[in-house]
Amino acid sequence: MRAPTSWASFAGRLATDVVECVDLTEAPERLAEPGPWFVVVDFEAFGRSGRARAWRFAHVTDGKPPACDDGAADGWRGPAAGDWTTSMSQERYEAAVDAVRQHIRDGSVYQVNVCRVLSAPLPADDPRTPAGEPDATALSARLAAGNPAPYAAAVHVPGGLGVDPVWVVSASPELYLSLQNDGLASGPIKGTAPTAAGLTGKDRAENVMITDLVRNDLQRVCRPGTVAVTELLGVEEHPGLVHLVSRVEGALAPGVASAADRWARVLRATFPPGSVSGAPKSSALSVIDDLEPTPRGPYCGAVGWVDGDRAELAVGIRTFWWERHGADDGVLRFGTGAGITWGSDPRAEWRETELKASRLVGLASHGGGDDPAADR
Repeated sequence: MRAPTSWASFAGRLATDVVECVDLTEAPERLAEPGPWFVVVDFEAFGRSGRARAWRFAHVTDGKPPACDDGAADGWRGPAAGDWTTSMSQERYEAAVDAVRQHIRDGSVYQVNVCRVLSAPLPADDPRTPAGEPDATALSARLAAGNPAPYAAAVHVPGGLGVDPVWVVSASPELYLSLQNDGLASGPIKGTAPTAAGLTGKDRAENVMITDLVRNDLQRVCRPGTVAVTELLGVEEHPGLVHLVSRVEGALAPGVASAADRWARVLRATFPPGSVSGAPKSSALSVIDDLEPTPRGPYCGAVGWVDGDRAELAVGIRTFWWERHGADDGVLRFGTGAGITWGSDPRAEWRETELKASRLVGLASHGGGDDPAADR
């Protein structure tokens, strides 16, 4: 089956035929209107330079996305494995790790997530898709087959429809926020290794630190006494690696739950997600701005849907996004990073970024292989 012209899928919902796009930095109260709204928020949004947008579609169903059609993955035309480059070389990344450790020594931060962005040229020349843009349906299918994820998502609104375009495909394993009535929850991930036996004391300490940060974030919008850590240091297995995952839950304060700008309050209290920023968050963001040469965009932001008093938003990790450059040119991007603490070893942190990227970038590349940008 041919993919619809514009579509989005996440958490068991499929939407087609885009109607409008809303700028959430200007009108976050629109999320209180009937939805669902499919949301993509850049890491740099809310008080910084990034975008926060939500799209409403004409048709929404509970069901499988078009990526689940037989043979859909065969339509993906990815970049050559050797075409990927990285925003930070290994030398520069390890120097950034050392810089964070110096900030920790000085007492300004306890932890900072340092990321790099991989990029590869990918032209808008696919005759089978709207405006020739790369086939998001096919990449979604390839990731679903080769790297299934609990918060897999895709939002594709091609250019030329009179609505702000977007192209994001994610295989995120991490819950940023879920809302059921007034119950708000988050599932921060910190700690990554090839196997559970490889998880270290540093991983566990980092998870506890970020879980506490998320708990503090939720307390800003929840009723006093309702915020609790309901799971700590759970081990989750994902393709090619394991993560430490905790869960924090609370109940929205009545004044927040009933407010038309509820989502403005919740997002500003909790964004960007603590697991991909650092602690204290404001100081960590300042360090990130100094050390990272490339904006993260949707990577490490949020992707998901909001529908009245229900919502599910993932942290935008394990995420590809495509942007048009000129009439026919375009770039496919993918982000990868690691949390840096005083106990970090620069080379080990670089290897963690390789571990997180290798499987997914291989799936998205023509010719496959491990992280193609590791040495450039």
